[in-house]
Amino acid sequence: MGRAFEFRKARKMKRWSAMSKAFTRIGKDIVMAVKEGGPDPDANSRLRAVIQNAKAVNMPKDNIERAIKRASDKNQGNYKEVLFEGYAPHGIAVLIETATDNNTRTVANVRSYFNKSDGSLGTSGSVVFMFDHTCNFRIQGEGMDLEELELELIDHGVEEIFEDEDGVLIYAPFESFGSIQAYLEENNIEILSSGFERIPQVTKKLSETEAADVEKLLEKLEEDDDVQNVYHTMEESAE
Repeated sequence: MGRAFEFRKARKMKRWSAMSKAFTRIGKDIVMAVKEGGPDPDANSRLRAVIQNAKAVNMPKDNIERAIKRASDKNQGNYKEVLFEGYAPHGIAVLIETATDNNTRTVANVRSYFNKSDGSLGTSGSVVFMFDHTCNFRIQGEGMDLEELELELIDHGVEEIFEDEDGVLIYAPFESFGSIQAYLEENNIEILSSGFERIPQVTKKLSETEAADVEKLLEKLEEDDDVQNVYHTMEESAE
């Protein structure tokens, strides 16, 4: 198995099970998707992907429809996607994806989390190069020949395909998202969920005490309503 498999395995055990913010995050994704391409999922591939993700976390259909309706209102403000970079204690690089309607507030909050945790907020480009920006798809794998599927998708940029208890996972570079989505839809392969991740190229193992220092910062960041995703270079155990 490759890096994407190991990355997913470790993060799934530790963070992906926490769904308390899922509806809020998806609500923002719906607003951004509708503002970008309109409220019709058939004509808006980004919105189709968000709706799939909403269903994957059991977001009620009524909630999805209300979110789309609200996003279509001209008085509904939009969210800006802003990337923050910095260092946690012990030299751990941290990358934070946010969706905010008030950048001043978000910058102040993120900076305070770093300062209070003995970390440092960096400048643009200071750590992003340490992570590979990837896209992923989860599909139903029952009765599917994964080797044949992988051969079909290589031309679309796919780098890794593997199966776990959630289905078949497909990983590729960020820019391959549209091509893969189109292929799966054209071949009537149901997409259960999809998204983007930043996989660290190299991770650093810390002692239990050092890891606890880093966790304090990560928890503060992940609790912030403006934060969508947090990535770092600390080695995580899949146990």
